[in-house]
This record gives sequence, structure tokens and C-alpha cells, in this order.
Amino acid sequence: MGVNIRKVAQEAGVSVATVSRVFTGKGPVQDETRRRILEVAGQLGYVPHAAARSLSTNKTGAIGVLLPNLYGEFFSEVIRGIDLTARRGGYHVLVSSSHSDRTEVEAVLRALRGRVDGLVVMSPEADAWALQANLPPSLPVVLLNCRVEGSGFASINLDNYGGAAAMTRHLMALGHRRIVFLQGAPGNYDASERLRGYRDALREGGGWTEELEIAGDFSEESGYRAGDAVLRLDPLPTAVFAANDSMAIGLLSALQEAGVRVPDHIAVTGFDDIPIARFLTPPLTTVRVGIAGMGERALERLLSAMDGGEEHERHEVLPTTLVVRGSCGSAMKDLSRR
Repeated sequence: MGVNIRKVAQEAGVSVATVSRVFTGKGPVQDETRRRILEVAGQLGYVPHAAARSLSTNKTGAIGVLLPNLYGEFFSEVIRGIDLTARRGGYHVLVSSSHSDRTEVEAVLRALRGRVDGLVVMSPEADAWALQANLPPSLPVVLLNCRVEGSGFASINLDNYGGAAAMTRHLMALGHRRIVFLQGAPGNYDASERLRGYRDALREGGGWTEELEIAGDFSEESGYRAGDAVLRLDPLPTAVFAANDSMAIGLLSALQEAGVRVPDHIAVTGFDDIPIARFLTPPLTTVRVGIAGMGERALERLLSAMDGGEEHERHEVLPTTLVVRGSCGSAMKDLSRR
């Protein structure tokens, strides 16, 4: 039999209610009494029952996070920012993935009901109906990089459009006119906004054409496959703007295998500024998002909403920054005779 709260109260010479206040954080307890109770509990090996404590406080002590995928540096950085902030607030994090599947989104939302005190959702499949149908209305929710129009949920989005337009204009300023855009996953909000920024910037310069848009899905593999499509274009492009760094990394590998030097033959740029981007050869020019900071900001907003300190419908757009490194040089050689 484990040690129960009554045994702790008896050994500490206090009431059961006082011990309960120490472990639930509800109600005043003198510092000396608190220290004595914690010392006795440690000596006896007493651990509060999480389920019972949840019933008495109406709190689970956990935050839910729903992501489209758990693979790759981008999502690990998002989780890192969320986890660090949650721990500072005394919360644990429960993370799940939707695997870009609408049915899975709804299943995860139902599974988290009653198990978390708040939820961060980053999933293009999570529309307003799915959220409202599968979550209690009282649960604080912050949407991260989602387009859920008319939902009334608090949200944080990146300036994907502005970042993509800035990168495209930067390449044009270097003299590039045939700029390929390697697209992100279909139906993804980030991907569509980055594509829109690229198109509008090229249209400003009179150089947009659909043949320079190549399908991708945000993975390194799709970037690698795009290498062949890029080199089959005639005339060859002088620059490729990948919708995220992972695809840019795959593309760099494919171009290297084909004997194409970056940036001497083709400039390559990305989006996100994942940690490895600066250590590539050449270092990757990209759009900095501040990924861990984005996760941190989402948790700050959620904790504020859970404390009743923030309006539920507040929306926020985080800025992006152009980071120029060695992969976007302006030298443009003719590869048509290779």
C-alpha cells in the first residue's frame, strides 16, 4: 500500500486539508509548515495522485499540442519553444500529430478532452467545425499557423507572404529573372501564403510564369526530386526559392550530385532558418522565422488565456527577417550546353 495523505498529515502534525493545500496550491499555508510537510512527504515517499488532484482542482497540469508532423528540425524547434515555456509555468506537454489527416485530427482532439488545460493547434486540417465539434467550448485554444476563418479562436501566424515577397525581390535585385519556386504541401496555409508572396513580387517585375513553379511537400525528398525538374527546364533558371529549408537542403544535394555548383551556377534559397541552415555548404540564404520563439509565443498566449488575461479572439502576425548567406550569389552561368 502506498503512503496516503492522511499519513503525511499525521507525521507532520497538521490537518489533511493543510497537506492538500500544499500540493494543490490552493489556499494559504505558512512557509515553515509548507517546508515541514514537503520534508515529511519526501521522507515517506508520498506522491499525490494525479487524477484525484485533477478532480479537486479542476486542473490537469498539462498542455496539449497538435502538430501536422513530428519529424524534422522545424517541428522539434516548435516543440522546444513550447516545452520550455510550459515548464516555466509548471505544466507538462502532451504532443500528438495529425499526419495531415482530417480524421486523425478529430480523433486527437477527442482524445485530449479532459486531459489538458489548454491546447495549441498547428494543423491545416483543423477547421473551425472540427475544433468546435470535438472540443469543449471552455477549453482555451491558440491556433498556430492555421487559417480557421470565423472560428473565434486566438491565433498566431507568420508573415509568410511578406517574407516570401522579400526573398523574391532580393533575388531579383541580384539580377535573377528566371526564379523557380519550389512549392510546399498542397492545402497548407504557410505554403499558399509563401507562393502568393513569390507570385506577387515576380508580377511586380513582370517576370511571373507558371512553368517556374514546381510541386513539393516540404520534405527533403521532394526537394531532392525537384533537382531533376529544375535541370530539365529550358532555359535553365538562375535561382530556386524553396518554400522551406528542408526542401532547399534536398535540392542542394541533388544539384551537387549533378555537378551544379551553388551559387556559381544556380542560387538556392529557403524559408524558416532551421538551425542547420547556417552550417550547410554553402550556408543557406533563407527567411528567418524564429521557430522556437514562435512556439514560446504561442504558449505565452495560451497561458494568458487560461488565466483569463487575454481576449479570446485576438490575432497576431509575427514578422520574418531575410537572412543573406552564401547560397544566393549573383554569378549566373549558362548551363544550356552541359
